[in-house]
Amino acid sequence: MRVAIPLYPRYTALDAVGPYTVLATAPGCTVTFVAAEAGPVTDDQGTLTLTAAASYADLPDPDVIVVPGGLGTLDALSDEALVGWIREAHRHTRWTTSVCTGSFLLGEAGLLRGLKATTHWALLELLERFGAEPVSERVVIEGKIVTAAGVSSGIDMALTLLAAAGGAETAQAVQLAIEYDPRPPFNAGSPGTASEETRQRALNLLS
Repeated sequence: MRVAIPLYPRYTALDAVGPYTVLATAPGCTVTFVAAEAGPVTDDQGTLTLTAAASYADLPDPDVIVVPGGLGTLDALSDEALVGWIREAHRHTRWTTSVCTGSFLLGEAGLLRGLKATTHWALLELLERFGAEPVSERVVIEGKIVTAAGVSSGIDMALTLLAAAGGAETAQAVQLAIEYDPRPPFNAGSPGTASEETRQRALNLLS
């Protein structure tokens, strides 16, 4: 299974690296970071750079695409090389997926009209601009389009894909191999459980 993860300026690192770690650990999966041109691309914190091993043109027909979000997503909506690659690659994929605001790029490619989809809680309603129905869920599956909520939910989404592709046994083995057994110290991981003060502080971090 050939997986492509597109990188663009100011993506969120965990959006890309979380699913990468899950999928790259699974037998039979080859994961490639792609970009407009092969080479380094820096994240939205400006301190972490991943290297795209291939260009969009090098990998036009992956089996799976995982589109990360990030503070650069809104600017990336006008990147026709990226959006066009998503639109064309979708014709060949078994699954077309996104993490966080990566769903906006699926929407810009015209792939979410009439579908339920999710993204980061702070921007969920913006999905309506792309003709999607916003859903506040961790992972949303609509046929071969799979959207994940904010950042860390990409790990859940990737495990969901593995279960669908190779069976729950494979997904469970990968989950154990990466010791994904989250037990956060605070019950503040969603807007439904966090205090108003915490929500405002989180929004400030995202601005």
